[in-house]
Amino acid sequence: MQADDKVEMFSLAENTWQGLTLTESAASHILKLMRQGHEVQGIRLGVKPSGCAGFGYVLDLINQPNAGDLVYERDGARLYVPLDAMPFIDGTEVDFVHEGLNQVFKFTNPKAQHACGCGESFGL
Repeated sequence: MQADDKVEMFSLAENTWQGLTLTESAASHILKLMRQGHEVQGIRLGVKPSGCAGFGYVLDLINQPNAGDLVYERDGARLYVPLDAMPFIDGTEVDFVHEGLNQVFKFTNPKAQHACGCGESFGL
């Protein structure tokens, strides 16, 4: 590293996030899942290294949010996001769609530069 090179610091906690949005369909499905389990508080959306494009989305039903989770809510449906996932998914719209016989959560992520052919992973 040369003397004039600068290293920038990045703080997850001090960053201002755009947030995530839930479509009406996604909120409706999350509420349905919440009602099926009497202690379910919502779903957590995270990311993990996965697939040929780099990262995959991870959805889990949760009974208790983790300290530091950000919460996005629509019509009582709660989506929890770990702070460390925000740099990868900030600005994402979460939808729930019917594709033929399948029903799936669909993510419109403005940070994703490409996706794998099967749609299971994305890259930045």
